[in-house]
Amino acid sequence: MTIHAGTSSQAAVLERIRAHHDQLGRTMSDHAVTIARSIDRLMSPAARQKVLTAFCADEVLPHAAAEEQTLYAAAAGLPDTELLVRVMRDEHATLQRLVAELAAATTPGEIVSASSALNALFQAHLKKENDVLLPALAAHDVDLAALLGGAHEILGEQAAGSCCGCGGAQDVADTSVAELDVRRLIPAQRHEQIFATYEELSTGTAFVLINDHDPKPLYYQFAAEHPGEFTWDYLHAGPEVWKVRIGRP
Repeated sequence: MTIHAGTSSQAAVLERIRAHHDQLGRTMSDHAVTIARSIDRLMSPAARQKVLTAFCADEVLPHAAAEEQTLYAAAAGLPDTELLVRVMRDEHATLQRLVAELAAATTPGEIVSASSALNALFQAHLKKENDVLLPALAAHDVDLAALLGGAHEILGEQAAGSCCGCGGAQDVADTSVAELDVRRLIPAQRHEQIFATYEELSTGTAFVLINDHDPKPLYYQFAAEHPGEFTWDYLHAGPEVWKVRIGRP
């Protein structure tokens, strides 16, 4: 049965889905590129391999499963997308197989090959969802808000949860530490400045990162390069500004 939705509500849900897709895609790409570059630098990609595998197990595969139960189930009954859904479900199975291959890879070549294949498939998969599947659902007046409810696996966190157990984002100011606003920097300079600021921290101190998007890919980079050596607490989570308190415990 087709459910009708208000235009503004529908647009807001579509924006949240695509924003979450963008975050997942950027994180996947960041890991795959870093793994590939590690070979050029004669470094082991094993640490980033573990982080990418965990990211897929914790976020990508649950995201795929939630889509099949909601978006794909609705699209399977539409003449425009019935065949597309079959292909997309097959791609989910391939994603799961590639994640298993990445986890089992032991040589640098195997790790690079598995991560590159995983990233290529995932980026193409997200594009089909954004450019074909979602517009088709909207064109048939499927009420995405009612269909998805609060499914954070698909919509992303409205108030992003803390990666270090702080209990969630708090829309509060932290005036006890310095702020690093990277919004005016070009992307290539942002991570360099952030890690330089982190390296200058003494034990027990922190700084507040201000960004124009959820810096979750940065968290995974910290986790790979500084495991157990940093804290990460969301102070404000979007939709236009994100603030994260990054510290050295």
